[in-house]
Amino acid sequence: MALKNVRELALPGAKLAELERFVDERGLFHELIRADWDQLLGDDKLLQANLSVTFPGIVRAWHRHLRGQVDYFFVARGYAKICAYDDTTQALLEVVLSGDKPQILRIPGHYWHGFKAIGQEPVYLIYFVNKLYDYQNPDEERRPWNDPQIVPNTINGKKDDPRTGKPWDWFHPPHK
Repeated sequence: MALKNVRELALPGAKLAELERFVDERGLFHELIRADWDQLLGDDKLLQANLSVTFPGIVRAWHRHLRGQVDYFFVARGYAKICAYDDTTQALLEVVLSGDKPQILRIPGHYWHGFKAIGQEPVYLIYFVNKLYDYQNPDEERRPWNDPQIVPNTINGKKDDPRTGKPWDWFHPPHK
């Protein structure tokens, strides 16, 4: 099986799974998504795959989908800090995905979400969705990347993070 350690994250419906990578003298191979990965997909049927290339330091946020879209994020190259925010609970989820470690992140689209390209190289983000993009009537609601109304009271389920209680700052230095 190429899917390992599927775990629920701090926002209901958000999941992170490790992907098994097969390496030999020719290079490497791993599956990105399979219809039979029920523990990750649940009832979702993926209908579209997209590639986004983002330059270092760029933030692509915030947006959400209100008609049932679910996004599955995979970083093929580079490093991305992906965040999702629940307006109702003021909970924020923050996950760093890397091309060095194959993982796939499931984010229900009703959460505000976005990402920042971190590191020194562009981020190659492949994402799968369970709804086709409707060019005539897009399922997207947007707000500014630096919206001061996004004020988490928890980050990854923790209330003692020094960034809680303040407007979200994509450029806050690492605090570990």
